[in-house]
Amino acid sequence: MVPGAAGWCFLVFWLPVCVAAHGFRIHDYLYFQVLSPGDIRYIFTATPAKDFGGIFHTRYEQIHLVPAEPPEACGELSNGFFIQDQIALVERGGCSFLSKTRVVQEHGARAVIISDNAVDNDSFYVEMIQDSTQRTADIPALFLLGRDGYMIRRSLEQHGLPWAIISIPVNVTSIPTFELLQPPWTFW
Repeated sequence: MVPGAAGWCFLVFWLPVCVAAHGFRIHDYLYFQVLSPGDIRYIFTATPAKDFGGIFHTRYEQIHLVPAEPPEACGELSNGFFIQDQIALVERGGCSFLSKTRVVQEHGARAVIISDNAVDNDSFYVEMIQDSTQRTADIPALFLLGRDGYMIRRSLEQHGLPWAIISIPVNVTSIPTFELLQPPWTFW
């Protein structure tokens, strides 16, 4: 446990997650690890949507991370069958974050990871917020740096694979710092 402004906050899967009595929220992170393909077997950092989407109630030891087709996921997906009961990897752009989340949710995804469309972005997290439509989404929605999304997609293309296998969420507090395998292209 870590002392927070209004009491104690628990560090389990979110780091750091402390919500004070007045609703002040410190930046949240969620971590996932790519298990396969091996050339990108790293722990990646993502941020959850600010005001829409669900939370992870379960830890998935091995689940498919399926790149959406088309990548922006603003309409019907040609590979929607493969996204059912898996996690979709979507690219930013073309429609709102909430619209993308709803599209993959309608295809039965358990969560969506939306990577920035700026492939050179290796440090700036975008705050995903509700659009003005009053719609909702129930599945978790996470934002991933553009460089990370690009490297995952590139690895899958190089290996001719339709998806990666990931573990999500990962509790990084239980991993010694020297074993925390983060992408070498991301600077902290």
